[in-house]
Amino acid sequence: MNRQMKRAQRRQERSSFERAQATAARRTQLQEKRKRTPPLQFLREVRQELRKVNWPTKQELGAYTVVVLVSVTVLTSFVFGLDFVFSKAILKLLGNS
Repeated sequence: MNRQMKRAQRRQERSSFERAQATAARRTQLQEKRKRTPPLQFLREVRQELRKVNWPTKQELGAYTVVVLVSVTVLTSFVFGLDFVFSKAILKLLGNS
């Protein structure tokens, strides 16, 4: 018997009262999740988290920037090349010079 079958059996065994209690509990959990944080508290928490961040040095930032630019250039060229080759192959296959 797999997990889904076991879950289905447990659901069937529950009484309607238990189901109603479980539904009410889930509803209250959702309502608690939806409570909004006041803007000032949110900004304080953001500031605290940003203090924990390990920021890169200028040299690391420069190196990361170069790596990203080179990667983007190489991948863009690769995709362009594939597009060019496939488009020429399709046109030749269909007979449109």
